[in-house]
Amino acid sequence: MVDLPSPLDALDVELIGLLREHPRAGALELSRLARVARATVTARLERLDRIGVITGHGPDIGLRAAGFGVQAFVSLEIAQGAIDDVRAALDAIPGVLSAYATTGSADVLCHIAAASHEDLHATLLEVDRSPAVMRSTSVVVLSEVVAPRTLPLLRAAGLPAPSRAPAYRNTGGVTRGN
Repeated sequence: MVDLPSPLDALDVELIGLLREHPRAGALELSRLARVARATVTARLERLDRIGVITGHGPDIGLRAAGFGVQAFVSLEIAQGAIDDVRAALDAIPGVLSAYATTGSADVLCHIAAASHEDLHATLLEVDRSPAVMRSTSVVVLSEVVAPRTLPLLRAAGLPAPSRAPAYRNTGGVTRGN
């Protein structure tokens, strides 16, 4: 297996971090915070969108605050070759937040949210109704230990410096591009 070069450099990661910290900031504000030209920020963000590194610009949702405080991870053992049937069944269930094909004793791992334990039970029964699901095992979430995140991974990757020098300088209170 050949390692492909990362599509990211340190400036890309810095911009992603700034977007996480300041999600409503525009290109001008991000350029000031990153100390690079606005055109550089715009081009970088467009490229990150185009290549699929940035996958959305919508708000993150607090499930508990939105009324869905019960969560579970459900492992599924499915009939051989039935991944498409399971995908369709899970996609039709609103409480299934995500599902992944996995290795090990389970074939699919699902993340489910519900408003109550009763609603979770109903969702689990709905998952089990799929003829392709042979067995399911549930683990109820008690509390979140580490929130979903990506920046620590990106920052630890030892990415190269940007390919060109920043075009934004602070010259004694007056700012101008080079």
